[in-house]
Formats: sequence, structure tokens, C-alpha cells
Amino acid sequence: MNAQVALILGQDGIANGAVYALLALCILLVFSVTRILLIPQGEFVVFGALCMGAMQAGQMPALVWLLAAFTVAETVCDILSGRGGAAGGVEPARRHRIARLAYPFALAALLHALPLASLPIWAQAALTLAIVAPMGPQLYRLFYQPIADASTLTLLIVSIAVHLALVGLALLVFGPEGARTLPFSDARFALGPASVASQVLWIAAVSLLWMLCLYRFFGRTVYGKALRAAADNRAGARLVGISPAFAGRTVFLLAATLGACSGILIGPATTLYYDSGFLISLKGFVAAIIGGLASYPLAVAGALMVGLVESFSAFWASAYKEIVVFTLIIPFLLWRSLRHAGIEEDEE
Repeated sequence: MNAQVALILGQDGIANGAVYALLALCILLVFSVTRILLIPQGEFVVFGALCMGAMQAGQMPALVWLLAAFTVAETVCDILSGRGGAAGGVEPARRHRIARLAYPFALAALLHALPLASLPIWAQAALTLAIVAPMGPQLYRLFYQPIADASTLTLLIVSIAVHLALVGLALLVFGPEGARTLPFSDARFALGPASVASQVLWIAAVSLLWMLCLYRFFGRTVYGKALRAAADNRAGARLVGISPAFAGRTVFLLAATLGACSGILIGPATTLYYDSGFLISLKGFVAAIIGGLASYPLAVAGALMVGLVESFSAFWASAYKEIVVFTLIIPFLLWRSLRHAGIEEDEE
């Protein structure tokens, strides 16, 4: 391996690691607030990439009809449970339900009317986020909110079931064919003996921007501090008026938005299929485990390590790159089990 090859592998590893860092942050955030290991996180990535690919092919993404089905189911659940869906009385609640029901159908009409293939790439990305992002709160409302106080094991089982259901729905909506989207830019920049693709710079820049926005959101805004309070002490947050249901919906909205954004970013770099989400989310999960499911900086560092290890192992032993990546989790699990062994014995 010479310096040129090492630079190429390094930039690929950093680009992949930046995406894994976003997914790891989502997994950590959702787990800390709701105790849910969000296994379907990878499905948001796939939905984002395949929706973008469908638009660039001039087709209206059929995922909008799944969004409509989830919206109808969510509204029915709210009516049957006696929840209006909005504060302030019966009339505001009714208007809220009507607006919510109208949203996916209005979006479908807009998608049908627009020349999707000729739209600028930023408009295609915005429409993709408009389809995928609302699915996060819907999944929480339909599958997790009714069992929010269940054990972590029960929530994990439900999360696996939701993942399997979404994979089947993705096959129904997108079909078995994969998609690779157009890059944001084809420019390349010289870096010593190698060159850096502008798409790699886009991935790194957007990922860094999201991390800075999340840091400011949780450190400076009222809503961010409310989510931190719900993560630190759910019962205490409820006592001071912070709704756990609101916190769950909000973190799922962030997870769906970041997942779709990650799919848009990596779509030009790799072909994604309806079932590609599981491996992607697992790599984010490895990074989250390196962070101890608690430390955001360590999770970001772990994600960059996962990306670099994956890139270089693909060069040295491409047939075993997935095994090498997932083996990284073993020493961290052993270290954590040895470190907390005394505490577990005391609890027994």
C-alpha cells in the first residue's frame, strides 16, 4: 500500500464514519430519552436514498402512500384513545387532525404535479425529507408510545418487529431493484498524490453541521433542555410538565430526519437496496456501543474508527470486512462487563 492508496482509503473511511456518526448519535439520543434501541434507524437511511433515486428517475416515490397510511392509522388511534392530538379544546384538536390528514395527500399532489427529474438537487432533497421525516413520530405513536413503560427487553423485541415490517414494506414500495443517486458535485480537488471527491467534502461538511446544530439545540434551546431532562430523569421530567410522549415524538423526528439526510448523502457513493438498512444501522450501533450508549463524543470517535477500519479492511480482506467491523464491538463489551462486574454483583 502506497501513500496514494492510503489517502483514498482514508477519505472513504472518514466519509463513511461521518455518516455512521450521525446514526450513532440518533441511536444514543433515542435510547437515552425513550430506552428504545432504534434498530429501524437504517430504514430511514434507505428510504431517503431510494426516494431521492425515484425522483431523479422522474417517478413519484410510492413511499408517500405509506406515509398516508401511517397518518390515517395515527389519527384513528388518537380518536379511539380519546386523545385530541392538540391542546386547547375540541375545535383546535379537530383542525389539527384535518391538517395532519391532509398533509400526505397534498404532498402526493405536489409530487405528481412537479417535474421531479428536472428539479435542482436541493429541492429533491427537501421533498425527500418532507416524506421521510414525519414517519419517525408516526412510528413512535403507533408502535412504541402505547408500551412506553414496558421493559427494555420488550421495547427491543418490538423494535426488531418494526424493523422487519419496514423491510417488507420497503420491498413492496420500492421493489427489489437498488438505486444510486446523482452526486451533489463531480468536482475533484488535489490532495498530495491523490484527489478528494467533492461528494466526500459534502458528506463531511453536512455531518459536521448537523453535529453542531444538535450541540446547540441541546445546549441552548428550551426544547433541547427538556429532552435532556427527560433523558436524565423521566419521572422528574413528567412532574415538571415535560411530556414523555412529546419527548419520544421529538427524538424520533430527529432520528428520521438525520437518517433520511444520511441516505441522501451516501446515495451517490453506494447502491442501496430495500434491505440495506440493517447493516448500516448495525455499524452505527457499534459506534454507539463504543460510546457506552452514553457518551456522544466517544460515539463520534467510534464511528470514525468504524469507517476507517471498514475502508482499510475492504482493501486488505474485502470478503471479511463486515466481520472485522463487527468484531470491534467484542473488546468494548468485555471491557464494560469487567468494569461493571462489581456493581452487578452488588445489585444481585
